[in-house]
Amino acid sequence: MLNKIDVESGEPIARRVYRVLRQAIVTMQFRPGQALSEQEIADQLGVSRQPVREAFIKLSEAGLLTIRPQRGTFVVKISVKQVLDARFVREAVETAVVRKACETITPAGLAELRDNIKAQWDIADEPVPVRFLELDEAFHRTIAIGAECDYAWRIVEETKAQMDRVRYLSVPYATPIRRLIAQHQAVLDAIVARDPVKADAAMGLHLREILTSLPELEGKFPDLFNEEDGAAALPAKASSRGRARAAALR
Repeated sequence: MLNKIDVESGEPIARRVYRVLRQAIVTMQFRPGQALSEQEIADQLGVSRQPVREAFIKLSEAGLLTIRPQRGTFVVKISVKQVLDARFVREAVETAVVRKACETITPAGLAELRDNIKAQWDIADEPVPVRFLELDEAFHRTIAIGAECDYAWRIVEETKAQMDRVRYLSVPYATPIRRLIAQHQAVLDAIVARDPVKADAAMGLHLREILTSLPELEGKFPDLFNEEDGAAALPAKASSRGRARAAALR
């Protein structure tokens, strides 16, 4: 059940509806394969059907929904190929961004990153991953802003929708939060040292973490993934290793 949104906010309603629905899909409140009704969602949010329809169209462009005329609107199952494509783009962009951040980030930006890391450690043992993922998002966004690469961050946001669902699943089921925080710390240490080579390497290592967790999650939650582009899309070593680890979890 979705909470009603504040229609009196200065932000356009369609944009708020989009953000609420995207979050519901990423956090599996709306499950892959689930049918969604414009009218039911409009009633839950307390808005008309028009902003919901606009949000549906934008979510379909992001690869999270499929709109089938005369049949309905459905949450798209996770595509391994699209996740890998998004990861490739994200690494290419964010390693370049972090190298630039080593040159341009201000003391205030560094302080914000340190505060973010501290907040991550404060919740490292919490079983609910939503807050950590919010901090993770803020950490990467702060680096991009510190590098004066706002547009690059918008590109990352637009391409990582499928990746975000895997990230949400991976934190409780495949990837220890403390490992991710340590990787963030390594990125920050390299930025503080103004060492673009180390920053590039640390960011690349962090963004390749999903290659380990993805096959494991696909094996553990096969109903959430698109069967047509599953293990075949993964590197052979990652796929076999992930399936062996997933089998041990069953």
